[in-house]
Amino acid sequence: MHRSELTIDLGAVRRNVRTLLRELDGSELWAVVKADGYGHGAVDVAGAALGAGASALCLATVAEALELRREFPAARILVLGPAEGREVAHARDAGLELCAFSHEIPAGVPVHLKLDTGMGRYGMSELLQPDAEVVGLMTHFATADSDLEFARGQLARFEEATAPYAHLTRHVANSAAALRLPESRLDAARCGVAIYGLSPFGADPSDDGLEPALHWQSYLAQVKLLQAGESTGYGRQYVAEDPTWIGLVPVGYADGFRRDLTGTTVRVAGEPRPVVGTVSMDTFAVELDRELPLGTPVVLVGHGILLEDHARMAGTINYELASRIESRSSRARRTVVDS
Repeated sequence: MHRSELTIDLGAVRRNVRTLLRELDGSELWAVVKADGYGHGAVDVAGAALGAGASALCLATVAEALELRREFPAARILVLGPAEGREVAHARDAGLELCAFSHEIPAGVPVHLKLDTGMGRYGMSELLQPDAEVVGLMTHFATADSDLEFARGQLARFEEATAPYAHLTRHVANSAAALRLPESRLDAARCGVAIYGLSPFGADPSDDGLEPALHWQSYLAQVKLLQAGESTGYGRQYVAEDPTWIGLVPVGYADGFRRDLTGTTVRVAGEPRPVVGTVSMDTFAVELDRELPLGTPVVLVGHGILLEDHARMAGTINYELASRIESRSSRARRTVVDS
């Protein structure tokens, strides 16, 4: 029996892509599938996204892009991160497209010039005059999920700088901007988190018509009764005030269930139950209202248990939690379905 099981619903991915395409109203959707598709499986998600109408795939590194090129020989693939030395040659041979952040422009490969309009990361402060190998112009929003006025300022700077080159593909919108800032959609939007049915705003994904594609389930490996004054976990962070049943789940921070998720809610036998005590490397505990049999299902994500809620408890974002779930066969079983 596996310690946990991840189920990825590609039907949900397809529906999310179609939802975003309706929002984009004629602009292209480029699916961001970096970090193994935010932990969902890059190859599976890429195939679903392309099949639902995505026009291109975006990865963080040349190595990631080369893996997908083998699976999708005809797809348009853009590498968002830096490429140096032999990576440029590999990209050229594989027909990849690269981003340029400075005056050093890769030769012999389609290039997208990135202008820094306020993100303060990769990007040139002033746009170069595009040469023949430049096929796209881009920037990246810092606050499309939280401060639309700043994002509009970034968009204005980008549009002013790129107005003479509007014949090139211009793309700036991420998932948040695609949903909230229609004037930013331009020629294409690079959507990541939303295609997985995760909210870029940390809210309920259904607010924007999105369906989470990830389901994560484990089980009760042991059930025990704590007497008043007894504890569970390192540091005795949870001490029973009265006789209390607890269940031990064979998942911990090595699996991506973070140590600071103590206090979050999971679903045990279909009922919401709190995580108690200190989450350890391979185990966490849940407080039960009664004795339950070994093997009782425990839903960590799905069926109303949202990554967004876990993220608020951990003081982080759903992107991080999803991308850090461990899916190696030695830790979990991974299943792909198509609803």
